[in-house]
Amino acid sequence: MYTPKNMAMTDQQAITGFITQNSFGLMVSSSLNATHIPFVLDATVGEKGVLYGHVSRANPHWQEIKNQRVLVVFSGAHSYISPTWYNAKPAVPTWNYAAVHCYGVASLLSDAETQVILDRLVAQYEPNLLQDKQIMPDDYQQKLRQGIVGFKIVIDEIQAKEKLGQHKSMDDQQGVFNGLSASANTDASQLAHYMAQRDIGKGR
Repeated sequence: MYTPKNMAMTDQQAITGFITQNSFGLMVSSSLNATHIPFVLDATVGEKGVLYGHVSRANPHWQEIKNQRVLVVFSGAHSYISPTWYNAKPAVPTWNYAAVHCYGVASLLSDAETQVILDRLVAQYEPNLLQDKQIMPDDYQQKLRQGIVGFKIVIDEIQAKEKLGQHKSMDDQQGVFNGLSASANTDASQLAHYMAQRDIGKGR
């Protein structure tokens, strides 16, 4: 991913938070086969962390990724940027966004390991569901688990980018932030929230 130095996200804690908040990733293998799936990140394992996921056993992608290096793309907030929001003229439209690319070698998990990861995935979004055996009885889970394949990706490289207009003047940054904040578009408001959260591209 092309990442100018002034747009690089280098803080590991920020990257971990980004992946956790935007955990629905796109896994791409060397053949350019791609699968959209949710991931669980364990940032405490290894030098750069480990991603855990699962795919349907009917999806041949799991056979392809075994012991192979893959790319996982996590996309965050993004939005159209109007040139009318800039103080400086002339100007053109652009698109601002944040994204993280993770590279690493994938390996398959055992059935027991897969269950642990499934529990962690559910706990990340609806922890109370794990205790509800009426909705998710153990035998039902075990039956469905036969239809999936769990895997992990040991991350060996991370590319993280925040293109949030931080290269613009303070006046232009302020104009963009105000424009995004005032917009009725959901993407725009989400990007403004992310910029405020990260304190980047807000201007004065």
